[in-house]
Amino acid sequence: MQCHGCLPWGSWTRLCWSQPGRRAARCVYLCTASGPGAAGSCFHRKILHVGGTSLPRSCVRYRGGSQENRAQRSSSHHGLDHLRNVASSDAIKKHQKSLSAWFSNQPNEERQFGPSFSLDAIHVDPVIRESSLEQILKPSPDLTIQHQLQQPCRQVISLQNLFDVDACGRQVKNVVLYGTVGTGKSTLIKKMVVDWCHGLLPRFELVIPFSCEDLSHSHVPISLRRLITKKYQHLRDVVPLLGSSNLKVLFILNGLERLNLDFRLAGTELCCDANEPVPPSAIVVNLLRKYLLPEASIIVTTRPSAVRRIPGKYVGRYAEICGFSDTNLQKLYFQLRLSQPGCDGENSVASRSGEQDNLVEMLSRNLERQNQIAAACFLPSYCWLVCTTLHFLYFTRTVPPSQTLSGIYTSFLRLNFSGEVLDSTDPTKISMMKYVAKTVGKLAHEGVMSRKTSFTEEDLQQCFEVEMKTESELNQLEVFRSDVFRFFLTPCVQPGKEHTFVFTIPAMQEYLAALYVVLGEKKTLVQKVGKEVSEIIGKVSEDAAVVLSIISKVLPLRFLPVLFNLLKMFPRFFSRLSGKGRDTIARTMAEELFKEEDYYNDDVLDQINSSILGVEGPMRHPDEAADDEVFELFPIFMGGILSRRNRAILEQLGCSIKNLAAFEIAKAMKKTVIRNSRKGLPPSELMDYLFFLHEFQNERFTAEAVRSLRTVNLSSVKMTPLKCCVLASVMGSTSHEVEELNLTSCNLDASSLRTLFPVLLRCKFLHLQLNSLGPDACKEIRDLLLHDKCAVSNLRLGNNPIGEQGAQYLAEALAGNRSLTHLSLLHTALGDRGVELLAQHLAENQQLQELNLGYNSLTDTAALHVVEVAKKHATLDKVHLYFNDISEDGKRALDSLRMDRDGVRALVFLTAGTDVSDYWSSILNVVHKNLPFWDRERVRQHLTIILQDLESSRRQTVNPWRKAKFLRVESEVKNMLGKLQHGTL
Repeated sequence: MQCHGCLPWGSWTRLCWSQPGRRAARCVYLCTASGPGAAGSCFHRKILHVGGTSLPRSCVRYRGGSQENRAQRSSSHHGLDHLRNVASSDAIKKHQKSLSAWFSNQPNEERQFGPSFSLDAIHVDPVIRESSLEQILKPSPDLTIQHQLQQPCRQVISLQNLFDVDACGRQVKNVVLYGTVGTGKSTLIKKMVVDWCHGLLPRFELVIPFSCEDLSHSHVPISLRRLITKKYQHLRDVVPLLGSSNLKVLFILNGLERLNLDFRLAGTELCCDANEPVPPSAIVVNLLRKYLLPEASIIVTTRPSAVRRIPGKYVGRYAEICGFSDTNLQKLYFQLRLSQPGCDGENSVASRSGEQDNLVEMLSRNLERQNQIAAACFLPSYCWLVCTTLHFLYFTRTVPPSQTLSGIYTSFLRLNFSGEVLDSTDPTKISMMKYVAKTVGKLAHEGVMSRKTSFTEEDLQQCFEVEMKTESELNQLEVFRSDVFRFFLTPCVQPGKEHTFVFTIPAMQEYLAALYVVLGEKKTLVQKVGKEVSEIIGKVSEDAAVVLSIISKVLPLRFLPVLFNLLKMFPRFFSRLSGKGRDTIARTMAEELFKEEDYYNDDVLDQINSSILGVEGPMRHPDEAADDEVFELFPIFMGGILSRRNRAILEQLGCSIKNLAAFEIAKAMKKTVIRNSRKGLPPSELMDYLFFLHEFQNERFTAEAVRSLRTVNLSSVKMTPLKCCVLASVMGSTSHEVEELNLTSCNLDASSLRTLFPVLLRCKFLHLQLNSLGPDACKEIRDLLLHDKCAVSNLRLGNNPIGEQGAQYLAEALAGNRSLTHLSLLHTALGDRGVELLAQHLAENQQLQELNLGYNSLTDTAALHVVEVAKKHATLDKVHLYFNDISEDGKRALDSLRMDRDGVRALVFLTAGTDVSDYWSSILNVVHKNLPFWDRERVRQHLTIILQDLESSRRQTVNPWRKAKFLRVESEVKNMLGKLQHGTL
């Protein structure tokens, strides 16, 4: 018999047999290790076995060897035990290290949270509730997520106590841990393994995890010991101890629904020998029967539909994963996820902490409102999706962005479904995601087309049961209901809609609707029948071709080639019909992308942000009419799903989109999408279009689409870091000049300008007003204007806190720039000192034609100085100085520097001597446009002074035509003053 070494962390037993042929007695050495690392220095007892009976040493007389030889053998065995104990201990340590590295390795989707994130450091255990087979098989009156959220989970049990004695005092050996898709079964098992590797699960001395998906792919007989060493080679010194020692072993069988188990003796024979080769499913069955390694503990994870595959007599405890049924667990998860260092990719600890804390706070408030998101985050998987989406929205800093929104949703489905079949016992082996696309996708698409987000029981029955024809389809539906339904649909929490269902996350409805269309599941009756007939005729024509070729050689009948061509005609006709279907997909995409009724909504990224974080402000009254539903993500997801990366992932999920189909759809889109984009789009709709191009990930298509955009107006769109990256990426697909880029009131900062730098270089007319751009941003603008490829000729920086320091950077830019002709610094807090800095460098500039310094608190000295410098400039002929602190004397001095004498026009007031200024309407228009952002009291004072000046000049002139002009302008000013005082302007 093989010799077995000692193991740490417990007791071990060694069986020692005498050499064959000797008539020595059999003896058993019992040794109890003192603790971890103890080897041979332990207590020994010797018991003799005579005829199978154990006798005390005093009752036996030894034969077959001298006392000295026995002592030598005992000493040699003791040394061998010590060596093997050390080898086993080292093997288990290697096993722990290997498992820890493997199970701590996060998917690519997790790496965006930064290197600081790891499973063993950050994890929130879901609620686990003890259950029974009767409760599992008994249909619940209200199997809804919201019902579970409202009811506290009774009989809660922790992961560490799953193997405690049951209510009858019996030791639990087999545990079935079940839960629907998305409740966190696999993550919980990974955390359990990592905990054991770090010594946090002392109940077990050895943990051996198996993936049932891996086992399902092997049908070659193999022994349990060979299976273990095949998967974990470093356990080859430990495997011989299994079944012959008190080693506390835990087997983990993850994803039992992947295996077809047969517990009938006729289906799976009994096997108690760990060395006997049997199919992997037979190993699992005999482990659960406790016929193989009866002392081993086993934990099985599975979906609810597969729980009944294990007979109840073989299960010691059923436990259901209830997810995050407590909102406090949801908050804790978000706190841990979103507060990790390095999550946002920034180095500034203060800015990082502030923004992350703000996100967590807003998310917590939204959860406390008992919003729909609380019902969604019952599933830990959706908590992951929320965090990943927020990370994408707030912490994207790369150009192009490393992620797309459709890529996040596709990866989310891969993480939860990973190519699983709906029912492993069904012969069709339809993938779970394919089934979801055909059924739930149909429901989602019908909702998008009818613009509704809530569905009644009748809607569900019509969608899922209308095409039930076979027993197999009915079984698939039952599996879907028990395992997957709650992953996608949940009861609505809005008052008055409690008996309707909504998609767990609103954007998921649009994603599945897009997937339904792109996969070609939306077919007319002619297309469905045509496809089946085409496949049949296509197969028949192949056989007929052989027969007809033989007959034509024997009987030269002329009609045979005609008949043969007729047989081939229908598949060709259907191929053309399929091409028309792809044209329809492209047309649908264009129609949904450019719906005029959605033109003035928020852009889709802001809509997603609001759906997660909520909308701050008073809650809507229950009787108040709801806003119309918008589905602007639907066409964007259609484009995103067609990207190469997403098609590759969907292929793994059983949803195949051929390259040819994607190419033909893109080709058809050029006729519709690009043509519609040339029409003037509102800013938010243009941002959606740019985001669509980013999601589509087709460089050639994007380049052709962008070349048609000569004017880009994104005014009032909140340009987050993500939107800046999207704009830079999409516009960067070509190198053509942009006539005009309007980024007025877009919440830009210095970081945004750095991101957009390559785009700004190519813009001729650049609007950057109302963006709170300070000195740091002016430094970026300086670098932009000094770049040798800068094409900016008209730059508007009005209503930004530029200040004196910013003026210094702009002055340096003016000195070296060779493209700028118009510069507006209206209301930028320059002051006298800032204007003097500009004047000092103005002479070095050779191209500037117009300079706006209005509303900058300039006094007479600074105003006169800048005009004196301007009149010596070669090209500068207009300086705006209105709404500054210029006295009457200063006005007269400036008026003396008129164009006909000094070559420069200084626009100060609405009057020019005894006449109305030619620019009076332009000045009043500037005031009217900027009034919401200016100090109203100061504007009122300036308008009063202007009115007095107009009245004084009117009295000085005797020309009736000029008097009429003065009266007209006075009327405009009085009207503006009246509206300003009544608050209607």
